[in-house]
Amino acid sequence: MTAADTSRAPRLAVAGLSARLVAQSAARTGYSVVALDIFGDRDTREHANMWFDIGGNGLSIDRARFHDALERAARLPRMLGLIASSGLEPLADELSRAPHMPSFIGNGEAAKTVRDPRRFFALLDDAGIAHPQVRLTSPDDPRGWLVKRSDGCGGTHIERAEDIERIPEHAYFQKQAHGRSMSALFIAAHREAVVIGFAEQLSMQAGPWPYVYAGSIGPVNLPAETATCIVQAIETIVWKTDLTGLNSIDFLLDDDNFSVLEINTRPSSTMALYEAAWPDTWPRGLIGAHLDACLHGELPACAHTALLKPPMRAGQRVVFAPKSFIVTSAFSDACFADPACHDVPLALAHIEAGQPVCTMSATAPTLDALRTALDREHARQLQCIDMI
Repeated sequence: MTAADTSRAPRLAVAGLSARLVAQSAARTGYSVVALDIFGDRDTREHANMWFDIGGNGLSIDRARFHDALERAARLPRMLGLIASSGLEPLADELSRAPHMPSFIGNGEAAKTVRDPRRFFALLDDAGIAHPQVRLTSPDDPRGWLVKRSDGCGGTHIERAEDIERIPEHAYFQKQAHGRSMSALFIAAHREAVVIGFAEQLSMQAGPWPYVYAGSIGPVNLPAETATCIVQAIETIVWKTDLTGLNSIDFLLDDDNFSVLEINTRPSSTMALYEAAWPDTWPRGLIGAHLDACLHGELPACAHTALLKPPMRAGQRVVFAPKSFIVTSAFSDACFADPACHDVPLALAHIEAGQPVCTMSATAPTLDALRTALDREHARQLQCIDMI
């Protein structure tokens, strides 16, 4: 745990596998941030006034350490509440009801509907919203099917059905479908929604997981008719579920047709893209808009920015370790001084081959130029790792 400062600003607890992105946005909004995650990266600690280590074995959250840290955070003065980022999906229900914890700022009961495959895909069918074929029991022929845990995140909850020996808890089966992997970030309140933007999801094969999250680029402009249909689908889902605050919807885009995959009922990492692309639209950061929606029922005054052309494009790409290594002071310092590098590991951290090292970002006027810039940043960082 790092020491708190003497700031008199209201406090926000932010928690997840990595709290850096939400902590950064919340600090920009003017809050005193208490971060709880498993990495304790240098830029997380820079933006947080206090940090708690909640890491367990491997890249997991230790439930006992997490609950202890939350109880300690709840006793801090001026504590407004808790915002969850990725990795807390299995704990979402208890977080919204548990005593002696910071007030949960986000979706409680509404999250259950969209995280329960039986209820969510029935809702989509009732609304006439397309999605890949889904079933709750094993298909006779597993080829061409994915098995997905409904309480997972980051692509590590998805495996090919033909590769699994035992069906995980909270699992369902989804037919593999063609299309470009996309997401839309939206903010909701009082059964209404504002769609902030569309982004392309980057993924990679890692071990048994074929679609591990590796970054995102956006905002992406879609054909007007397609974009309008997706916005209408989001509005319908929000009306039927009463989601609130920042959420994201994952979908496949095949030519001009889309099919919904899942909804993440929390702030998404793609919010960094929209804060970078439309800085004048979100001067308080998107976490400020999330708090306005959750605490006051207020939506942004702007219309659906997803339908507008942005002044620039932004991207982020995770750098995974090509080998096991121990982070040197020189490497950590160079990353921390680099404005394109985020999630900076501490010196002496031991990173296994295949684990995330850091995240590289870039901006450019076009998506093609952005892809080139991200490739360049990614290659540059791999070269630095190779020299350790």
